[in-house]
Amino acid sequence: MIRRVGIVAKSRLQAAAAHLKEVATWLEARSIEAVFDPDSAALAQTAGALARHRIVEKDQLPREVDMVLVLGGDGTLLGMAGRIGQAGTGIPILGVNFGSLGFLTEVTLPELYSSLEAAVSGGAAIEERMMLNVSVECNGASVVDRVVLNDVVVTQGALSRVIDLSLTVDTEFMMRIRADGIIVASPTGSTAYNLSSGGPILHPHVDGLSITPIAPHTLTNRPVVVPGSSVIRIQPFMPDTQDEVFATFDGQSLLSLKSNHIVSVRRATQPLKLIRASSRGYFQVLREKLKWGER
Repeated sequence: MIRRVGIVAKSRLQAAAAHLKEVATWLEARSIEAVFDPDSAALAQTAGALARHRIVEKDQLPREVDMVLVLGGDGTLLGMAGRIGQAGTGIPILGVNFGSLGFLTEVTLPELYSSLEAAVSGGAAIEERMMLNVSVECNGASVVDRVVLNDVVVTQGALSRVIDLSLTVDTEFMMRIRADGIIVASPTGSTAYNLSSGGPILHPHVDGLSITPIAPHTLTNRPVVVPGSSVIRIQPFMPDTQDEVFATFDGQSLLSLKSNHIVSVRRATQPLKLIRASSRGYFQVLREKLKWGER
């Protein structure tokens, strides 16, 4: 049962300010507590005085509410999805599109209250999306351990040359590749950077991970889809100490890598519960958002 809803808006999205207040009022009328993160509460205040509501930091929000409502674009949803995955609470998330693409935040503004009504009453269509657990180790010591929805990208720095990467799938050596980088994507992330780099589209129900090289320096290299149970390990080789290699997590954060770093990617324990607009299916979203199938 939904008793507390976390409300998160894209940072400094002035267009969402009035809607934040209206949503809080709508929830209160149904005896549901609205809980804001600090930035969203401040944004709502710009549209006029906001009633006294509980304010919780974004990292803690998934532990304090029963679902999260995101007003913004896909980047805003990705940030909260990662926090939900990190918290391990398994609460659902509803994204309302204020961005330019809105592939994940597919609910439109006119659909906001009908979708919210379905969500809080338990009648919403919820789709489970695979998330990825990413760990980075250095000489056996943990450097990073986090959960992402879309992808992990290992790539060169702005001024770096082609980088040399070794890939292993489970215990089997896969390849050593010279390229601008590599993308490991979930089915959800297959329509993001993976797609723009020539990788395959995976339906969200496919239990697989895609591995897509970025501008590989060989004519024979192609993207590969491996089972969702796989553990993918990536290690950079950097003979020149001035070379730069980075790991990027859902495009939200960056980690500088060295030759003794190993990036491991596997399916996370819990999927993300994404509240969908029941009025449209996956292929309709592909057609509308990506112009898929058009000549």
